[in-house]
Amino acid sequence: MPLENHTAADLALADARHQARIDLAAAHRLAVRDGFHEGIFNHFTLRVPGTADRYYQIPFGLHWSEVTASCFMEVGYDGEIRAGEGNVERSAYCIHAPIHRLLDGAAAVFHTHMPYTSALARLEDPQILPIGQTELGTMMRTAYDPTYTGPAFDPAEGERLAGVIGDKTVLIMANHGVATVGRNVAEAYDRLYYMERVAQVQLYAMWTNRPLKRLPEEVVDHTISTYRGNAQRYGDRSNAEWHFDALKRILDRKEPDYKD
Repeated sequence: MPLENHTAADLALADARHQARIDLAAAHRLAVRDGFHEGIFNHFTLRVPGTADRYYQIPFGLHWSEVTASCFMEVGYDGEIRAGEGNVERSAYCIHAPIHRLLDGAAAVFHTHMPYTSALARLEDPQILPIGQTELGTMMRTAYDPTYTGPAFDPAEGERLAGVIGDKTVLIMANHGVATVGRNVAEAYDRLYYMERVAQVQLYAMWTNRPLKRLPEEVVDHTISTYRGNAQRYGDRSNAEWHFDALKRILDRKEPDYKD
């Protein structure tokens, strides 16, 4: 291959990695704005573009409101820092590295204890109920982990969770929180956003102590079939990409330093 083609490929990869850092930083800042964060814990990670053995992670101790594109470490699937400086939070490594490694569609892995979904996860039956259109769009891609096993300080826990997720993209974790996966930051954040909205609306409806109006089974089946077979795209971009770009425009106006 001619040298100039190698150079073009290298530049394209460098651009992809730079944009990946910007998007991941934006997700952390947006999660603060949307109330998804919990202190300095919870984790958003992203597989480093062009690699199959490492992911971006913030150094332990940063508040998500401080995260910028330049702050990320590159952490290997073995837990070793390949680039950057800081401490690798143990539970982030033990949950995220195995999911990145085992699931092809898990370029982005987001785990939070966001309030409404975490409240739902603390119910004896945490399942999303078929009581609305947004609920159906989320429940069709949601898996449930019925067992909390304690703090995740062994990669075996991440391997177990990867098996529970399977071909789904949202995981409600009993007595714990939620995880979402995606092929990019936009997908993982979009799924996180709508999961929290679904949980919020369901809990509000339940708090009325009035009977819930469940959708008929044939409507549920038809709607889910429609979602699966006719995913509408505008300009050959997913809804998640449009949504995340809109959120970043808001962030650009209010917190432009996240790109630094």
